[in-house]
Amino acid sequence: MSATNTPRQAPATPQAPTGGRARLEPQALSPARTLATAARVLRQLTHDPRTVALLLLIPVVMITLLRYVFDGSPQTFDAIGASLLGIFPLITMFLVTSIATLRERTSGTLERLLAMPLGKGDLIAGYALAFGAVAILQSLLATALSVWVLGLDVVGSPWLLLLVALLDALLGTALGLFVSAFAASEFQAVQFMPAVIFPQLLLCGLFIARDRMAPALEAISNVLPMSYAVDGMNEVLHHTEATGNFVRDVLIVSGCALLVLALGAATLRRRTP
Repeated sequence: MSATNTPRQAPATPQAPTGGRARLEPQALSPARTLATAARVLRQLTHDPRTVALLLLIPVVMITLLRYVFDGSPQTFDAIGASLLGIFPLITMFLVTSIATLRERTSGTLERLLAMPLGKGDLIAGYALAFGAVAILQSLLATALSVWVLGLDVVGSPWLLLLVALLDALLGTALGLFVSAFAASEFQAVQFMPAVIFPQLLLCGLFIARDRMAPALEAISNVLPMSYAVDGMNEVLHHTEATGNFVRDVLIVSGCALLVLALGAATLRRRTP
């Protein structure tokens, strides 16, 4: 008698739960991942000497040029030099950060990073930390040159001047990270400068006191972070100690930088254009 061959059924494959994810989502923010991202960005910067020169030397060159433009009127240099000491780092950090971040997106590096267990907060905080370290060097060079070489006369402590310059550079970094999410090319990233930086430059009180502007323009200037950066510099210029207005200006600039960084993390897209 022959046995009947019955086909064997393959063992059942366990099914994943309906609500399961393909990969674990990273935590909101991890110091280890943030530091690793910052270290990678700094290594890339060291391989690009032109970018490092742009970040560190352009504010120094511009401050020096401004000093000798007003060589016959040192009072004018004292009046606007402190304000521009904060504006120049803001502009350079905005340009370099927006272009560098956009290059990461268009090259596919950003998409590969976000495919790993790396949160958007880790990525944005890592970039901010790396460029913030460069901003410290940039602000140190520009402030030391202005006060101890070019003779910028400030009543307050040069360290308070350095603090505001550093916060301005960090604000420029935050703005650059934020606008890079809305640009499809490096040319578009540069085009954001007239929309983001120039209005603040005109309304910050550098050219005319804000309370002497038209009421509508004064109201707009009151919500622009660069206005408080210039106000903070002017407080150091005219007061020996940190005043209440100085503390207010520092807190507003810091808060704006943190808010823009949070918005940058929220709008960061994985898909490259």
